[in-house]
Amino acid sequence: MRFYVIICFLLSGLCANAQKQEVQKSIEIFFEGFHQKDTLKIKSVCADKIILQSISESVTKGNKLSDEKAREFYKSIASIPANMKFQEKILIYNIQIDGTMAHVWAPYEFYLNDKLSHSGVNTFTLFKEKDSWKIIYLIDTRRK
Repeated sequence: MRFYVIICFLLSGLCANAQKQEVQKSIEIFFEGFHQKDTLKIKSVCADKIILQSISESVTKGNKLSDEKAREFYKSIASIPANMKFQEKILIYNIQIDGTMAHVWAPYEFYLNDKLSHSGVNTFTLFKEKDSWKIIYLIDTRRK
């Protein structure tokens, strides 16, 4: 009997880990598309009605919450000049899942032309739609 309990425990752990890997893969595809300026790749892991927000933190100007429409976001990605080098490095993924909802806390550093521009945290909320995880909400903090 003990053997079966241990096997069930191990299998449930493997299943949870597999789901976390699926969620992380959706975020990784998002950033692959971002770095390649490929809006179709980004859209492939985003819900049609994705909500996009940013919190800019500034000692001198104060904190500001801003909203961005998905259409504007995709247009801004596609219009990044070819000679501009940028990279958003995710430092760690903290993934929590409950059924068909996942939440990802991902601290990052953003580099522009190999120089640190700003850092903060991305938080993603995802929904499991059929057999894939779609980003339905993205908010990030930005500080110099």
